[in-house]
Amino acid sequence: MRLRRVLLAITAALLLWLIWLYAFLVRVPAEAWPLQWRLSPLSVAHAAPPVLDVQNAWVRATVNQQKATGAFMTLKATQPLRLIGVESSLTKTVEVHEMAMDGNVMRMRRLAEGLTLPAGTSVELKPGGYHIMLMDLKQAVQEGQVIPLTLIVEGADKKPQRITVQATARPLQGAAMQHHAK
Repeated sequence: MRLRRVLLAITAALLLWLIWLYAFLVRVPAEAWPLQWRLSPLSVAHAAPPVLDVQNAWVRATVNQQKATGAFMTLKATQPLRLIGVESSLTKTVEVHEMAMDGNVMRMRRLAEGLTLPAGTSVELKPGGYHIMLMDLKQAVQEGQVIPLTLIVEGADKKPQRITVQATARPLQGAAMQHHAK
Protein backbone atom coordinates (compact mmCIF):
# COMPACT_ATOMS: atom_id res chain seq x y z
CA MET A 1 0.00 0.00 0.00
CA ARG A 2 2.80 2.39 0.91
CA LEU A 3 4.66 1.62 -2.34
CA ARG A 4 1.51 2.37 -4.32
CA ARG A 5 1.20 5.81 -2.66
CA VAL A 6 4.86 6.61 -3.38
CA LEU A 7 4.50 5.60 -7.03
CA LEU A 8 1.27 7.60 -7.31
CA ALA A 9 2.98 10.68 -5.82
CA ILE A 10 5.95 10.33 -8.20
CA THR A 11 3.63 9.90 -11.18
CA ALA A 12 1.58 12.95 -10.17
CA ALA A 13 4.73 15.06 -9.75
CA LEU A 14 6.07 13.92 -13.12
CA LEU A 15 2.73 14.68 -14.77
CA LEU A 16 2.64 18.17 -13.25
CA TRP A 17 6.21 18.78 -14.36
CA LEU A 18 5.38 17.67 -17.94
CA ILE A 19 2.32 19.95 -18.00
CA TRP A 20 4.44 22.87 -16.79
CA LEU A 21 7.12 22.08 -19.38
CA TYR A 22 4.58 21.92 -22.20
CA ALA A 23 3.02 25.23 -21.09
CA PHE A 24 6.46 26.84 -20.96
CA LEU A 25 7.43 25.59 -24.41
CA VAL A 26 4.18 26.75 -25.97
CA ARG A 27 4.37 30.24 -24.44
CA VAL A 28 8.05 30.90 -25.15
CA PRO A 29 9.01 31.39 -28.83
CA ALA A 30 11.38 28.76 -30.21
CA GLU A 31 14.11 31.40 -30.75
CA ALA A 32 14.34 31.80 -26.96
CA TRP A 33 14.76 28.08 -26.28
CA PRO A 34 18.21 26.77 -25.41
CA LEU A 35 20.01 25.57 -28.54
CA GLN A 36 19.88 21.90 -27.55
CA TRP A 37 16.07 22.09 -27.40
CA ARG A 38 15.82 23.56 -30.88
CA LEU A 39 18.05 21.14 -32.77
CA SER A 40 16.74 17.72 -33.61
CA PRO A 41 18.76 15.21 -35.64
CA LEU A 42 16.52 16.08 -38.59
CA SER A 43 17.17 19.83 -38.36
CA VAL A 44 20.92 19.30 -37.91
CA ALA A 45 21.04 17.14 -41.04
CA HIS A 46 19.23 19.87 -42.99
CA ALA A 47 20.94 22.89 -41.42
CA ALA A 48 21.17 25.98 -43.59
CA PRO A 49 24.51 26.65 -45.25
CA PRO A 50 26.64 29.40 -43.71
CA VAL A 51 25.75 32.91 -44.83
CA LEU A 52 29.38 34.03 -45.01
CA ASP A 53 32.52 32.30 -46.23
CA VAL A 54 35.70 33.66 -44.62
CA GLN A 55 39.09 32.90 -46.16
CA ASN A 56 42.70 33.77 -45.27
CA ALA A 57 41.95 35.59 -42.00
CA TRP A 58 45.05 37.14 -40.43
CA VAL A 59 46.01 39.87 -37.99
CA ARG A 60 49.16 41.97 -38.18
CA ALA A 61 51.54 41.15 -35.32
CA THR A 62 52.53 44.08 -33.08
CA VAL A 63 55.46 45.17 -30.98
CA ASN A 64 55.28 45.90 -27.25
CA GLN A 65 53.40 49.08 -26.39
CA GLN A 66 51.70 49.19 -29.82
CA LYS A 67 48.05 49.95 -29.17
CA ALA A 68 46.44 49.14 -32.55
CA THR A 69 46.61 46.63 -35.37
CA GLY A 70 44.61 45.50 -38.37
CA ALA A 71 42.79 42.30 -39.30
CA PHE A 72 42.44 41.22 -42.90
CA MET A 73 40.55 38.48 -44.77
CA THR A 74 38.38 37.73 -47.79
CA LEU A 75 34.61 37.61 -47.24
CA LYS A 76 32.07 36.07 -49.62
CA ALA A 77 28.40 36.25 -48.66
CA THR A 78 25.81 33.76 -49.92
CA GLN A 79 23.13 36.46 -49.61
CA PRO A 80 23.33 40.27 -49.45
CA LEU A 81 24.82 41.17 -46.06
CA ARG A 82 26.37 44.07 -44.23
CA LEU A 83 29.33 43.69 -41.86
CA ILE A 84 28.09 45.89 -39.02
CA GLY A 85 30.61 45.10 -36.30
CA VAL A 86 33.41 42.95 -34.98
CA GLU A 87 34.20 41.77 -31.45
CA SER A 88 37.49 40.54 -30.03
CA SER A 89 38.74 39.42 -26.63
CA LEU A 90 41.89 41.46 -27.35
CA THR A 91 40.09 44.78 -27.08
CA LYS A 92 36.73 46.43 -26.58
CA THR A 93 37.34 48.81 -29.50
CA VAL A 94 37.03 47.16 -32.92
CA GLU A 95 35.91 49.05 -36.02
CA VAL A 96 35.46 48.38 -39.73
CA HIS A 97 37.59 50.89 -41.69
CA GLU A 98 38.37 51.94 -45.23
CA MET A 99 41.52 53.56 -46.57
CA ALA A 100 40.96 55.66 -49.68
CA MET A 101 42.63 58.48 -51.56
CA ASP A 102 41.25 61.96 -50.84
CA GLY A 103 42.99 64.11 -53.44
CA ASN A 104 46.68 63.33 -52.94
CA VAL A 105 46.24 62.10 -49.36
CA MET A 106 45.45 58.56 -48.22
CA ARG A 107 42.82 58.75 -45.47
CA MET A 108 41.47 56.13 -43.13
CA ARG A 109 37.86 56.36 -41.98
CA ARG A 110 35.47 54.28 -39.94
CA LEU A 111 32.54 52.84 -41.90
CA ALA A 112 29.73 53.94 -39.59
CA GLU A 113 27.08 52.08 -41.63
CA GLY A 114 29.22 48.96 -41.97
CA LEU A 115 30.60 47.27 -45.06
CA THR A 116 28.27 46.03 -47.80
CA LEU A 117 28.86 42.38 -48.77
CA PRO A 118 27.05 41.64 -52.06
CA ALA A 119 25.88 38.04 -52.57
CA GLY A 120 28.38 35.88 -54.43
CA THR A 121 31.08 38.56 -54.60
CA SER A 122 34.40 38.32 -52.75
CA VAL A 123 35.20 41.42 -50.71
CA GLU A 124 38.84 41.65 -49.72
CA LEU A 125 39.86 43.25 -46.45
CA LYS A 126 43.52 44.12 -47.00
CA PRO A 127 46.19 46.66 -46.06
CA GLY A 128 45.48 49.94 -47.88
CA GLY A 129 41.77 49.14 -48.38
CA TYR A 130 38.92 47.83 -46.28
CA HIS A 131 40.14 46.35 -43.00
CA ILE A 132 39.25 45.76 -39.36
CA MET A 133 40.97 47.97 -36.78
CA LEU A 134 41.65 46.59 -33.30
CA MET A 135 42.44 49.55 -31.04
CA ASP A 136 43.44 49.98 -27.40
CA LEU A 137 44.96 46.50 -27.36
CA LYS A 138 45.24 44.82 -23.96
CA GLN A 139 48.48 43.08 -24.98
CA ALA A 140 50.91 42.74 -27.87
CA VAL A 141 49.96 40.38 -30.68
CA GLN A 142 52.72 37.83 -31.22
CA GLU A 143 53.52 36.33 -34.61
CA GLY A 144 51.77 32.95 -34.87
CA GLN A 145 49.21 33.79 -32.17
CA VAL A 146 45.62 32.84 -33.09
CA ILE A 147 43.17 35.67 -32.48
CA PRO A 148 39.44 34.86 -32.28
CA LEU A 149 37.28 37.49 -33.96
CA THR A 150 33.49 37.56 -34.05
CA LEU A 151 32.09 39.15 -37.21
CA ILE A 152 28.60 40.59 -36.82
CA VAL A 153 26.60 40.68 -40.04
CA GLU A 154 23.01 41.45 -40.87
CA GLY A 155 20.87 40.62 -43.87
CA ALA A 156 17.69 42.15 -45.21
CA ASP A 157 15.84 41.06 -42.05
CA LYS A 158 18.20 43.27 -39.94
CA LYS A 159 18.77 40.39 -37.49
CA PRO A 160 22.44 40.30 -36.41
CA GLN A 161 24.30 37.03 -36.91
CA ARG A 162 27.66 36.26 -35.31
CA ILE A 163 30.37 34.36 -37.15
CA THR A 164 33.52 33.34 -35.28
CA VAL A 165 36.80 33.53 -37.18
CA GLN A 166 40.27 32.39 -36.11
CA ALA A 167 42.88 34.83 -37.47
CA THR A 168 46.60 34.02 -37.24
CA ALA A 169 49.03 36.85 -36.49
CA ARG A 170 51.61 37.48 -39.22
CA PRO A 171 54.24 40.15 -39.75
CA LEU A 172 52.95 42.76 -42.22
CA GLN A 173 55.83 42.34 -44.69
CA GLY A 174 55.46 38.55 -44.87
CA ALA A 175 51.68 38.74 -45.21
CA ALA A 176 51.87 41.43 -47.90
CA MET A 177 54.40 39.41 -49.89
CA GLN A 178 52.17 36.32 -49.69
CA HIS A 179 49.22 38.42 -50.86
CA HIS A 180 51.08 39.77 -53.90
CA ALA A 181 52.48 36.36 -54.76
CA LYS A 182 49.00 34.95 -55.46
